Amino acid sequence: MAVSIELVKELRERTGAGIKDCKDILEQTEGNINKAIDILRERGIEAAAKKSTREAKEGLIGVYVHYGSRIVGMVELNCETDFVGRTEEFGSLANALAQHVVALNPRYISEDEVTDADVTESGLTRENFVKESVLLAQPFVKDASRTIEEKLKEAIAKLGENIIVRRFVRYEVGA
Repeated sequence: MAVSIELVKELRERTGAGIKDCKDILEQTEGNINKAIDILRERGIEAAAKKSTREAKEGLIGVYVHYGSRIVGMVELNCETDFVGRTEEFGSLANALAQHVVALNPRYISEDEVTDADVTESGLTRENFVKESVLLAQPFVKDASRTIEEKLKEAIAKLGENIIVRRFVRYEVGA
């Protein structure tokens, strides 16, 4: 099936995938853009898994100061090269993650950091505690259909480098 250039362009704008990949996947899905997005997302997750062992020592710190300057969030987001670290997309991701930290106030980056004592003390089930307290497991504040971990994997696939959250901090006046 031949697909229109407008459909290819729309898929490219929505996913950041290459033009040839967009065209091929749209032909494969007979022009179904939602199926094409799902396939590209799966491929991105696979690509992210391959890159996860690569060292990420470059990057930047994303900062978000909430209205009224009473709450601020900072996130150190690392990548492999300063080239990617200087891109607008990487900077936007870092700042969006800082905004997420302000909004949802996670306590840990990954589930590996959670202790059984923390879960017991909270009175929640482990799964609920993780969803509430672990940054990577939380639904992204700007798109609740994806977790922070999924958002990072999409960025890895799009930018072609390993990306990790090294650390974060949230300050609130009076807290």
